[in-house]
Amino acid sequence: MNRGLIFVALGGMLGAVARFASVEAIAALLPYTFPSGTFIVNIVGSFVMGAAVGTSERFLIQADWRIFLTAGFCGGFTTMSSFAFENVTLLIDRYYGTFAIYSIATFAACLAAAFLGFVLTRP
Repeated sequence: MNRGLIFVALGGMLGAVARFASVEAIAALLPYTFPSGTFIVNIVGSFVMGAAVGTSERFLIQADWRIFLTAGFCGGFTTMSSFAFENVTLLIDRYYGTFAIYSIATFAACLAAAFLGFVLTRP
């Protein structure tokens, strides 16, 4: 088996477990119609992705560990499929305002978080 696949698989497993635990904890703290857990996880994951790339450039982290963090952990941690389904549910339930705010806020916040993570950690 390719060494990179093992790093992606291990990172993805840990990222998925971290996502599940984080979304559950956040939903318990913020029990609203707005999908706060997925929203926060996507922002944090975007920041970690940007920081992982910036840090790997600054400290020349081995490719295997960069793959572990980016494709593996962040790939398993962030939740685009959950985001899409939650938006479909909001539309079906006719929460149009929440749908619009969630979609726009997630896009803007995740883009900003990825940029910030990268800029703060790059050489």
